[in-house]
Amino acid sequence: MDKIRVLIVDDHAMFREGVRALLEKTLDIQVIDEAVDGRDAVQKAKQLELDVILMDIAMPGLGGLEATLEIKSALPKIKILALTQYDDREYVFRFLKAGASGYVLKKAAGHELVSAIRAVYGGGLFLHPDVTPAVIHSFLQKEEVFSQDPYELLSDREKQILKLIAEGMSNKQIAELLCISVKTVMGHRSHVMEKLNLHSRTELVKFAIRKGLLPS
Repeated sequence: MDKIRVLIVDDHAMFREGVRALLEKTLDIQVIDEAVDGRDAVQKAKQLELDVILMDIAMPGLGGLEATLEIKSALPKIKILALTQYDDREYVFRFLKAGASGYVLKKAAGHELVSAIRAVYGGGLFLHPDVTPAVIHSFLQKEEVFSQDPYELLSDREKQILKLIAEGMSNKQIAELLCISVKTVMGHRSHVMEKLNLHSRTELVKFAIRKGLLPS
């Protein structure tokens, strides 16, 4: 039997160990490795033969959403399943828009997670019941959101940099994390501030919280 090759991404070691122990009880799922943050996940996705990545959202450095964007851009065949405690509508919508194939809450039962992995591996979409109404609402309203929300004017890279700036990272730290020049970061930062009509880091942080990019 071909096994579903899984990478667990979470910054809490005890949680990773618990998920690994759960999945190792199944016959058709194999945990290939673990990653401690988004950057680690991107690197391992490029190095390992993977089918499904279980991705946390809130992690230090490169977060789950930004890592999802990078992985799906470079390796579109890998399925990404958000595994998080956040049931906020913005988080759900952003993850699915970034290319994730499912969204599972950490409070879900073990058999639900196993079902979710099998579903996305098979090409399906899996949503935890608690977030399904939020997703339906978001997609019903998406045309209005896109027409009124300046956030949607940002490129994927600008969205990454917006979140990292809001988290307090310097231009140099962002450049090192994303493997780009400081000058490039400064250019993206300028475009973000202009497109969003923001004039200070404080305004940017408040905007990021409103958009669900940072915990309030």
